[in-house]
Amino acid sequence: MKKIVVLISGDGTNLQALIDACQNTFIRAKISAVISNNADAYGLLRAKTAQIPTALFLRKDYADNLAMDMAIGDYIESLNADVIVLAGYMKILSAEFTRRFSGKILNIHPSLLPKYPGLNTYRQALDAGEAEHGTTVHFVNETVDGGAVILQAKVPIFSDDEIADIEQRVKAQEVQIYPLVVKWLVEERLQLIDGKAYLDNQPLPPSGYAAE
Repeated sequence: MKKIVVLISGDGTNLQALIDACQNTFIRAKISAVISNNADAYGLLRAKTAQIPTALFLRKDYADNLAMDMAIGDYIESLNADVIVLAGYMKILSAEFTRRFSGKILNIHPSLLPKYPGLNTYRQALDAGEAEHGTTVHFVNETVDGGAVILQAKVPIFSDDEIADIEQRVKAQEVQIYPLVVKWLVEERLQLIDGKAYLDNQPLPPSGYAAE
């Protein structure tokens, strides 16, 4: 059975979706560990409730970011993990880390990439007068939120929306699409080849998979 490691920094909503998907065998894999850089992350409690081992890596315990990433990478390799899932992990990974696990790392970002990489995407979309927002699952590379797009989900923005309204719609989509993409990678249907995402040996378009 394939092994998944999930990296979190906060609430762990997407982590819970993955835990549920593994428990009900939608994803035929095991979450071997949940790693966090935040001792107060609620996601750690979600992991413990599901009897999943947890590991804490704090920046203050390492000389620099690279040393921390090397330690996390060594821990992941010790687990023989097949897939690394970033689920609200609020730390930029070093290029050395992303190269070490190229093709194995997924991230979900709350915008329709390439629009609005980085932070505060809901505010940016509102300020820009966008009619829609969404979320993107992508492979992780050396560029922040710049890896090959795999799947996107769009949500509308209405004239009287607050940030919380858009965020709620986006999160409802995230817990649906992230387990699906993780399933594809676990089943080796999804691959990263020469920087491009392939599903069932077919290259995905720049905006990711789109159903016919």
